[in-house]
Amino acid sequence: MISSSLYLPVLLIVTLLAAYSVYTCGRLAQEWLERRQAGSRTVRLFTLDLAVALGRQQRANAAPLDVELELLLQTHEHRQLIKLDQVRFVIKLGPALGLMGTLIPMGISLAALAQGNIPSMAGSMVTAFTATVTGLGCGVITYLVALVREQWLRADFAAMRHQAELAASRVLDVQDLAIEEDGHALSETL
Repeated sequence: MISSSLYLPVLLIVTLLAAYSVYTCGRLAQEWLERRQAGSRTVRLFTLDLAVALGRQQRANAAPLDVELELLLQTHEHRQLIKLDQVRFVIKLGPALGLMGTLIPMGISLAALAQGNIPSMAGSMVTAFTATVTGLGCGVITYLVALVREQWLRADFAAMRHQAELAASRVLDVQDLAIEEDGHALSETL
């Protein structure tokens, strides 16, 4: 009775996962086109936030630059990893629900076979195998999407770290130059 009550919810969720897998493939294709035309959106947003952080740094009460840059990097990386975790969730959930979608109709099929209802048994078996294929397909598709996204994110994270290091070195160079100029002015007055 419990497995029969899970029959429709499991099939509905497997169907939603299949739709999500197709949606994820579309988003991957869209992101690929965007990356070819304008580069990574993640890096562009980081660059804007980096400029804001550097502007805040010039205020007297600002936190140390290295702390601000590290927080900014971690925040951007965390946002992207959350999106990747959603895809990873489907990688594991799809096959598990596909298996449930197989076993539940097989139980119904065996009950139909015991009653001699061959057409009902055949219908349940078709549903069972369709659920298996759909669940495994969702897992495979989202796994491939996750692989591509992980490669892109590694490259994005490296570019963001590089930009942060460059920005920090420029700020420190400007501060060192200001200190040197103040030192020369002081030595000239003595």
